[in-house]
Amino acid sequence: MENSAILREWFERVDTDKIGSITAIQLKSAFAIGNLQFPITVVQQMIRMCDFDQNGTMSFEEFVELNKFLLKVQNVFSDLERGRGFLVPDDVFEALIKIGFRLDSPALYTVCESFDRNKNGKFRLDDFISLCIFVVCTEPF
Repeated sequence: MENSAILREWFERVDTDKIGSITAIQLKSAFAIGNLQFPITVVQQMIRMCDFDQNGTMSFEEFVELNKFLLKVQNVFSDLERGRGFLVPDDVFEALIKIGFRLDSPALYTVCESFDRNKNGKFRLDDFISLCIFVVCTEPF
């Protein structure tokens, strides 16, 4: 469980208050260190997505679940970005299917428009993660 030890170490660094949970602001700052820029609203959605005890913060166990999801998204992104460093809308459609989401074309292109930060049809990893978090949080379970 080397990965678990690495995650625990990372989590403890982010948990600057040493209370066993992290806030959206702490998580956002940690992502920024890794060069991932997420709006605070997206980070809050990440926490809500994995906040099993619904206390508004993220425990280590909840963080592990978020990490599993982010790794899955990152792996699909890496498979489809073809060395370009970004996805185009057709790649996004294929990636969402690989992750397990089903969107019809109009819904997909509406979502893509919303998360295309630079309005150039190119989705960097952080844009794609934001889009996936949105889809998870709006899809009925």
